[in-house]
Amino acid sequence: MTPATNEPTATDSGASTEKILDVDVSTEMQDSFLEYAYSVIYSRALPDARDGLKPVQRRILYMMSEMGLRPDRGHVKSARVVGEVMGKLHPHGDTAIYDALVRLAQSWTMRIPLVDGHGNFGSPDDGPAAARYTEARLDAVAMLMVDQLDEDVVEFVPNYDNQLMQPDVLPSAIPNLLVNGASGIAVGMATNMAPHNLIEVVAGARHLIEHPDATLDDLMAFIPGPDLPGGGTIVGLAGIRDAYESGRGAFKTRAKVSVENLTARKTGLVVTELPYLVGPEKVIAKIKDGVTSKKIQGISDVTDLTDRTHGLRLVIGIKTGFNPEAVLEQLYKLTPLEDSFNINNVALVDGGPLTLGLRDLLVVYVNHRIDVVTRRTRFRLERRRERLHLVEGLLIAILDIDEVIQVIRTSDDTDQARTRLIDVFELSVLQADYILELRLRRLTRFSRIELEAERDRLREEIAQLEALLADPALIRKTVSDELDEVAEKYGTPRRTLLTEAKPSLATGSKRAQPVLEVADVPCTVYLSTTGRVVRVDREETSEDAAGGVAGGVGSAGPTATVRRSKHDAIRSEVETTRRSEVGAVTDTGRLIRMPVMDLPAVPINSVQLGAGVRIGDYVGIDSRREKIVGLVSLTSAVPIALGTEQGIVKRVAPGAYPAKPDFEVIALKPGDAVVGVAQHSEEDELVFITSDAQLLRFFQASVRPQGAAAGGMAGINLGAGAKVIWFGSVPDDGDSVVVTIAGSTSTLPGTDPGTGKVSEFTEFPPKGRATGGVRAHRFLKGEDLLTVAWAGPAPALAVGNDGAARNLPEVGARRDASGTVLSGVVGSIGAGRG
Repeated sequence: MTPATNEPTATDSGASTEKILDVDVSTEMQDSFLEYAYSVIYSRALPDARDGLKPVQRRILYMMSEMGLRPDRGHVKSARVVGEVMGKLHPHGDTAIYDALVRLAQSWTMRIPLVDGHGNFGSPDDGPAAARYTEARLDAVAMLMVDQLDEDVVEFVPNYDNQLMQPDVLPSAIPNLLVNGASGIAVGMATNMAPHNLIEVVAGARHLIEHPDATLDDLMAFIPGPDLPGGGTIVGLAGIRDAYESGRGAFKTRAKVSVENLTARKTGLVVTELPYLVGPEKVIAKIKDGVTSKKIQGISDVTDLTDRTHGLRLVIGIKTGFNPEAVLEQLYKLTPLEDSFNINNVALVDGGPLTLGLRDLLVVYVNHRIDVVTRRTRFRLERRRERLHLVEGLLIAILDIDEVIQVIRTSDDTDQARTRLIDVFELSVLQADYILELRLRRLTRFSRIELEAERDRLREEIAQLEALLADPALIRKTVSDELDEVAEKYGTPRRTLLTEAKPSLATGSKRAQPVLEVADVPCTVYLSTTGRVVRVDREETSEDAAGGVAGGVGSAGPTATVRRSKHDAIRSEVETTRRSEVGAVTDTGRLIRMPVMDLPAVPINSVQLGAGVRIGDYVGIDSRREKIVGLVSLTSAVPIALGTEQGIVKRVAPGAYPAKPDFEVIALKPGDAVVGVAQHSEEDELVFITSDAQLLRFFQASVRPQGAAAGGMAGINLGAGAKVIWFGSVPDDGDSVVVTIAGSTSTLPGTDPGTGKVSEFTEFPPKGRATGGVRAHRFLKGEDLLTVAWAGPAPALAVGNDGAARNLPEVGARRDASGTVLSGVVGSIGAGRG
């Protein structure tokens, strides 16, 4: 306790009194700490759930917008931006402001950077240059964050000294919090949110707008997991679901590593993507420490070849005699090549900190955008009503301009002229003032035509705005459409691969060290009709040793059983070995070499194809522009057969594969696309099924093998407007079936299940190549095309677009019979096992 006294105190200037108050120290400490904690939580460390920004970030973007630092203008010194923000809006240190500005510009930190930085803005291992050396301006995406602030879309609050106004929240036309994530440490709480893909988040938000009662599972169908700026692979998805459900969870990320031949006799690991916020120098330091302490074996050298042209490239040399896969397993366990990310979704909602799940985050953002669009519509409606009011008054003046001039000339002053105009022409005060300010050049006939056109346009816009305000559903649709435009313009393909593979155990676990020599055991690669790919390793048995490993597309062997679940309709399966490559053929006619070792493995006794990885992500293609149609073996002596939409067939001669990561296997004509690929026994027949319900089967021997650059030959004659919807090879063994599903071009795809039938393959007589085939389905009234078709060994398995199984009719329908009504929409059909 401070002693109290009221004794007068003498000073040099004379006697004065000083009053000292008694204060309880514990009370003062408690009050001061609470005030400090409140300031840190609400004004510094936590983002707002609506725009995903902390106050300093929001003030930086707003001030840069006020300074006119748009993407179409030049950069300015970062120090100037820091000074403006600190002097006008953010009364804290310049270092903290500059650090926040730098983070907004770092492409490895932000999934979509909001600041366009020029100069040294650092790296994952090094800090940025000083603010006086770097320059900045707003990125194009950031304009969506601050757009329409002049239309009363958000509330404005005073700055720290009540001299200026600043937005309490930004309009945020992009879901910034989910897309770019956030991190911060407050008093007694912290936040750590992972970045996501803009296209996926927008798709989830639009689904929630359309279906307000959507569940977490519904939303995760659009947002399966984080999408980190540096790419990498997320292993194990259970923690992600926990975070999406409760707001807290954890997952592990792995670097993207490939095994490459560095020289003719040396193999190495090439790292091209690292876990989130992990730099190459940190990885190199950990590897050196591990080699020095002899915890890591088999590494000869580490070279960082990273540059701005080729991006990240970290080359880890492997000593002779060591298996690179086993060495990589050590690195995952003992270095940052595998790293953890703990999700803690804490953000401010209605002024208070809350822990939010995925659905909560989307709800807060969608409600914010609905509020922004509503306020914007009200503002625009009010401005247009005001303008229409003035235009109508001006038209009155132009129509009776002589009388208006006479009234003004005979008035003693402006006030009298205003009063007389109001009385004579029944105008409002605003209209009278506007007429008094009218310039003579506006009295031309052309100006009158312009005003009448503007009046009509304003009335039309007012009616549209009033209709928008009167219909909440139309407001929600407007929000959804604007989000779709943002995703279309600024969305990028997913960078991070999501797998169900198990992460390595933590350092210090009791698990035995991995065996450095990994056998090249036989395995089977499965591709599901929904685009999931997995690897099934098989231990060698006496049967395997006797029969060897088949080189083509075939069965998984007698010991493999595929359990029916989501994603379990098989499109392709290739028998190969674990250290080999297989080919993925796309609809554009490309063959992409695909390493088998890096595929997620599932147990042989219960193959869950749903645990696989999306093949488009795995091979690195944009699935919106190119799709995988099947897998093939690159070592098989059996030619690869391809069929196209325009009825072209080609067999690629074995061994005619260039030593490139990807290459063309067929020269397609403009507008054509590959619809199917097959690689089976020479005894199997090639089959085309067309949209107008024609099926053609013919022997493979009628198609001579060609080189990779050839364009193929005529396979089936198509009717007017028809195209091929399925191609493959089918064994004529009495067990094969043909499945056809009919629909109508007048119905929206995915809404009408249509009719389907299952016929025995022997019902269809073989015909010669380049003929029209035979009818495979009789259309009912209203049907005019086949929507889905498939032929192959029974049992056939149909699945919906979500991978769930669909029921098919019993086998036995005539080849030209009509179908029966299906219970659900079928997205694809494949082979079923088990």
